[in-house]
Amino acid sequence: MTVDDRRAWETVLAHIENDLLWGRLKPGDRLPGERALAADLGVGRSSVREAIRVLEVLGLVRTNVGSGPTAGAIIVALPGGGMSALMRLQVAAQGFPVADIVKTRLILETAVAAELAEAVLSAALLHPDRLDPDLTRCVQLLDAMDADGLTEDEFLALDAAFHLSLAEACGNQVVIATMAGLRTAIEGYVRAGVTRLTSWSATSVRLRAEHRGILAAIEAADPAEAHSLVHAHISGYYAETRLHPVS
Repeated sequence: MTVDDRRAWETVLAHIENDLLWGRLKPGDRLPGERALAADLGVGRSSVREAIRVLEVLGLVRTNVGSGPTAGAIIVALPGGGMSALMRLQVAAQGFPVADIVKTRLILETAVAAELAEAVLSAALLHPDRLDPDLTRCVQLLDAMDADGLTEDEFLALDAAFHLSLAEACGNQVVIATMAGLRTAIEGYVRAGVTRLTSWSATSVRLRAEHRGILAAIEAADPAEAHSLVHAHISGYYAETRLHPVS
């Protein structure tokens, strides 16, 4: 088997990716059969099977044997799902430095908060009768964090979900996929930092207040304040855990 033969599955992946990007395939659609794809692309059926296995691992397709409408390889997610899966694998395999993760959060999440505030302002001017962006999920998560008796792990899981919910409200699929992919790494360093805190009780009270402040700045359509508060929130916890500061 030549190198070209061994890498032929990449041709299949590229073909399917192109169909997804151009809308020729979408969630719910079934991929052509192995024989058809192999003939169309000039590759062996084993290469088609290898490509489909990769897509299945990434969560982009689900395969079923047999016949009927649910048989074969069905598209179950858009490429963002695969991007998140790849990011999680990279995090698990390489253990990105905490400082790099925090810097990435600062870039992404400050921009998300500012964009949400700008969207609120735009909606107020152009569509005053419409709730846009929808921050309902963000509010629900903050309310859940106010519940009595939460363990540290429960609180921090809600905390991570809140930050992801802001990205989801913003609607940028690349940012959402990146945030989702980094979520395990973010939760990992945040949990590890708890042991370095002087008082978890005091810190959790402060984090709640900061979350409310961020959401209030977004709802008040103040992009600069939202940006500043998110930066202070993320870098403040990192500094409080006595890890290296992030500029």
